[in-house]
Amino acid sequence: MVKNWTYVNSKGNKVLDLNPWVFLSSLVIIVLFVGVSLLNTDGVTNAANSVQQWITNTTGWFFVLTVNIILIYVIYLLFSRYGTIRLGGRHAKPEFGAFAWLSMLFSAGMGIGLMFYSIGEPIFHLITPPRGAEPGSLAAYQDAIKTTYLHWGLHAWAIYALAGLALAYFSFNRQQPLSIRSLFYPILGDRVHGAWGHLIDTLATVATLFGVATSLGFGVTQINSGLNHLFGIPIQAAVQLGLTILITLFATFSVVLGLEKGIKRLSEINVGLALALLIFVLLVGPTIFILNAYVENIGLYLDDFFALGFWNETYTDGDWQNSWTVFYWAWWITWAPFVGIFIARISRGRTIRAFIGGVLIVASLMTFFWFSVFGGSAFYMEMMNIGTVSAAVQENLSSAMFVFLEQVPAVSGLSFPYAIQVIVSLFATLVIVFFFVTSSDSGSLVIDIITAGGRTDPPVVQRVFWAGMEGIVASILLLGGGLSALQTATISSGLPFAVIMLVMIFSLQRALDEDYDKSPTLIPSERPDLLPKIE
Repeated sequence: MVKNWTYVNSKGNKVLDLNPWVFLSSLVIIVLFVGVSLLNTDGVTNAANSVQQWITNTTGWFFVLTVNIILIYVIYLLFSRYGTIRLGGRHAKPEFGAFAWLSMLFSAGMGIGLMFYSIGEPIFHLITPPRGAEPGSLAAYQDAIKTTYLHWGLHAWAIYALAGLALAYFSFNRQQPLSIRSLFYPILGDRVHGAWGHLIDTLATVATLFGVATSLGFGVTQINSGLNHLFGIPIQAAVQLGLTILITLFATFSVVLGLEKGIKRLSEINVGLALALLIFVLLVGPTIFILNAYVENIGLYLDDFFALGFWNETYTDGDWQNSWTVFYWAWWITWAPFVGIFIARISRGRTIRAFIGGVLIVASLMTFFWFSVFGGSAFYMEMMNIGTVSAAVQENLSSAMFVFLEQVPAVSGLSFPYAIQVIVSLFATLVIVFFFVTSSDSGSLVIDIITAGGRTDPPVVQRVFWAGMEGIVASILLLGGGLSALQTATISSGLPFAVIMLVMIFSLQRALDEDYDKSPTLIPSERPDLLPKIE
């Protein structure tokens, strides 16, 4: 077992505490990829596109099957005999209250995507229905919201729930490092602490950093579009570079403060701001229509649940699903190591049933309501020929949210002065910035944890380093034009991680069976004789 490199200063403070194999190999891969992308952007982009196209065309069925298996297994655990097991032991208490816990997992899981796609995706599916309905027809409206719920609902959150639960169980109840390698202990045994474990953690580190950097890079384009729409600020690399630096500085400040004082508080503020924006749209928009739609949308989604979840375009021979559903499944799976470790880190003390109930059920219902408020309002505006939201979605998805916020008061016969419109749009921009900051700081914390050998509280210097690396990678590729290649490469890594997700199911179930059968009334962490021996 490789020991960490550690350095303690004269004041007794730990300055460095890292796994040299994972830290250095991850850094080398990141630098090499960024360098090659800059030197040969077109070549890397074409190669990445070819790989992704092969994956989606050849293995789309595997992604669809895998994600459904994950959801079925997570639902099984929710109602199983293991539901009362507490993460961390019988006497463990939750470290965070319900609101703080939900705020952090929601912000890290998919918060920023809700700002970007809450108008764009439902309207896009309405204009170009995925299953052959007439554009603008009743069937098109229903298909659009069902498809959006599919991509952002139970299937997506089940991926995060499985990753988070498995990591939390092996870390808190089996006293393994909080790292992806720990999931393979039932298969590899002590070899997870050697070369195989280093390889697994290196892949997780690189995927996490590239995923966060890609989101950061593309996200600043939405903020730039909003500022251009409001104030005419040009859409150019220099502006986006400045925004990237600003967000990175905020994220760095947050991770330096730590989980309790930084990430937790920022996530609570973030969700509070998002709720304020949601309530604004709910009140000035078609309120009764939204509430009716929320109830009906859930019914439509559940009524067509299995057909939606297992649809593969087999009999239509199309390629729509590869660009949407398979893309989403690969994206969520790629983010699973990052979000899973973060959710695990904040979930000690919760029972398995409470954990799954929060991550799978509550988070999905919150997501459904968000799409019903924003997407439902956009639908109503289309039905009543109010505003130009659909045109804005087709013209520039990044600025569609701001056009929507300017025009939605007309639903209630209101006409806000320009100053009020600017304030609302600036508020929405602030929400977007906070979502990016919380994604970046939680991503930095996860990378710190992995490269520190699974230690849950790595030194400040390492937190600053990885937060800075996310910003540097995003900035370099923004200026050099390699973000598309990075995004495609990141999505392509979803295939090996999909296999890892299936391994998670096997490992977690094997561990639960062993522990429960040996001691159904005791928690494994309270029985040292049930725990693996680790040096």
